[in-house]
Amino acid sequence: MLAVLLCGCGKEEDSVSSAGGPEPVTETEAPAEPAEPEEEQMGELYLKIGDETLEVRWEDNESVSFLKDCVKEEALTADLSMYGGFEQVGSLGVSVPRNDSETVTQSGDIVLYSGNQIVIFYGSNSWSYTRLGHIENKSPSEMRELLGNGDVTVTLYTE
Repeated sequence: MLAVLLCGCGKEEDSVSSAGGPEPVTETEAPAEPAEPEEEQMGELYLKIGDETLEVRWEDNESVSFLKDCVKEEALTADLSMYGGFEQVGSLGVSVPRNDSETVTQSGDIVLYSGNQIVIFYGSNSWSYTRLGHIENKSPSEMRELLGNGDVTVTLYTE
């Protein structure tokens, strides 16, 4: 049985070489240079609420990478509405990859809901979300002042 498996592997390898595929790496070849981190290649993601750009600590996940890619050519703007007295929510206009998990949010958290809604919290909630980031430069009272007095417009962009 082992001979059959080895023969099968050899045939597959021969077909790759004869099809013009990459040659196997030998020990004498120098290793390839490491790629730059994805974040540096794509640029920093920024969040603006109204006219104010906020300091955000973004998550390192597929959803944030997707959003960075979406806004590298043109900013994405979303109109958010107050909901529940603790959050602002609005459509992103695109379906974003998600990895929802049961989450307890706090003031300043930015999450993805249902794969196409961005939610920014000025209070707390428990639900199944994909974490996107956290606003760093605002206290809970400053977040309530920023988001708790009516609908807002948010813009995601890179430079």
